[in-house]
Amino acid sequence: MDTQTVAAYDALAQTFAQEWRDQPAPEDLYALLRREFKAGGASADIGCGAGREVAWLNANGYPAVGYDASAALLEAAREQYPGLSFRQALLPELVGIAEGAFDNVICETVIMHLPPEQIGAAVRRLVSLLRPGGTLYLSWRVTPDADQRDGRGRLFTSFDAAPVREALAGTEVVFDEAAVSQSSGRTIHRIVARKV
Repeated sequence: MDTQTVAAYDALAQTFAQEWRDQPAPEDLYALLRREFKAGGASADIGCGAGREVAWLNANGYPAVGYDASAALLEAAREQYPGLSFRQALLPELVGIAEGAFDNVICETVIMHLPPEQIGAAVRRLVSLLRPGGTLYLSWRVTPDADQRDGRGRLFTSFDAAPVREALAGTEVVFDEAAVSQSSGRTIHRIVARKV
């Protein structure tokens, strides 16, 4: 994970948490998860931020644990959702998370914060978390042209879907689409893949 991005999230965790709470609920995302995730299946949110999707998963029958690189965002998540489980782990390694532990894994708009040379390894590691038949929901904010940093210091890597699709070899891709998010208003590429 890009260290400057993690530092930005740590420094401004409460600001980011409030911004995410103020966004409309991502109903398009939730509809996709309802359709593709295994009900009642053990679930992980990798890059959970302030915990909104972890809370939604748990409230909707997908018992979930949230993981994030930012200690301060995890603290904000624990404050907002004290009954839920949040742990620190960084992509691409995700040290401490067992392979084959989950039926459902979500990684929502995280991998664009990785340097380009880490994206394939991160996707392969996400797939490794799945049990056979498990489902990965993966998305990233589409950054046109060149890599860039926003005014807060977060990295947004520019890449096409090819390295992601290569890293998903051996899975069944059941959804693959770039569209404007109903929640953020930004173009998000979403892929859902099932481990065979």
